[in-house]
Amino acid sequence: MNHSGKVDQDDIMRARNVLLASGRRTPREEVDAYRVLVQVSPASYAPLLARALQRLSYDTSRGRPHPDSLALCEEAVAVARSMDTAETARADVLYEALDKCQRELYEVGRRAEGLAMRAEMLAIGRAQAELSGGPVAGLSKWAASLSEEGRYAEAADAMTELVAAILPHGPASGSLAWSLLEWIAALHDAGRSGEALAAFETLVSMEAAEAVNDHGSMACHLYSLIGYAHMLDTYGRQEQAALVRQEALGLLTELADTGERQSWSGYQASFWAVLLTFSGAENDRPEPGIPRPPSGAAPMQWSPDAKRRYFDSRHGLRDEVDALAVRATEDPDQYLAELVRLQRVLTVRSAVYWEHRTHLFAERVRSLFDDGVGLARRLSQHDPVDGTRTLARVLIDRSTFHTAAREFRPALDDFRQALSYLGEAN
Repeated sequence: MNHSGKVDQDDIMRARNVLLASGRRTPREEVDAYRVLVQVSPASYAPLLARALQRLSYDTSRGRPHPDSLALCEEAVAVARSMDTAETARADVLYEALDKCQRELYEVGRRAEGLAMRAEMLAIGRAQAELSGGPVAGLSKWAASLSEEGRYAEAADAMTELVAAILPHGPASGSLAWSLLEWIAALHDAGRSGEALAAFETLVSMEAAEAVNDHGSMACHLYSLIGYAHMLDTYGRQEQAALVRQEALGLLTELADTGERQSWSGYQASFWAVLLTFSGAENDRPEPGIPRPPSGAAPMQWSPDAKRRYFDSRHGLRDEVDALAVRATEDPDQYLAELVRLQRVLTVRSAVYWEHRTHLFAERVRSLFDDGVGLARRLSQHDPVDGTRTLARVLIDRSTFHTAAREFRPALDDFRQALSYLGEAN
């Protein structure tokens, strides 16, 4: 194209030849061609250019973002926004471009702009839902971003809206359980205890029915029971929590005797990791003003910068635990309980990190769970009241870890020990 603003006919011919030529063309060649042709026929080429820019923003051959990834994504958004509002494809093209761009903005720490794009995505989702009658696209991402910013009441409202839309359709799509986890965490963080418990009961009932009908794993039913019991304890309903743990004991006994009724793809370990993050959040003390990943969401729902900060913190936590271990030996009254807390934070973050990356996660974190139990035993000897309840909690953590690693007999042994410390053994 020349500097007068008119499209050079030679440029048009070259662009069309690139697109029509046989053989493979690069993403860069596609973008350059569409940049020329979009000025000739915006309606035809704007969607193609927007999507080509998104493809170019990530170098699939090298498995990493393009050096100018953010600029390319911002250009894709600008192209999508320039489309005629009467174009039926505009909403989908713009939503996709915004989704890609908001991720890049979060990647570089421009959170306010990323949040604004998620809000725009939600507006598009609402408009489309009014036409289709389906659930609102973008609600889950919006809720996660609100939670990261500490806007828990709004996050809870968003997840309540989403669950109300998808719950009547049941678990057939496979996504309902994950949405329920996010909903429970959002309600809990917002201080809406009654609603959080009711939502957890919904999850438990669904997982029980799925397991009975062989539509879901027994392990996920077990994790939901254990998580529910923990929340009941949190809200002072110890008697009900004890009954739920007895139900979990029966299920875990069956798993130890017979294993799962059928093979599953491995999603249950991810389900465990989310519930572990949620239950472990009580021990976590993030710095004020620092975004914290939403405790009920899988890592793929976390914003890139919050995820990076959360996982990178493992290295500093390891140093803190090692330094505190020396002090706890010298002065257990002052340091041992804090050491147990920090060890659990390190264990949870490491378990979620490795489960998110490899199915061989068990060997990466086994020693952390074992060390946590060892430290908690020391604490229970030093402080028989609070320390013993902490030991039970850490043993239940390790029991769920063994279950995720499909080591059902050790899982049962740990769980029985935990119940004995809680005074709930049969």
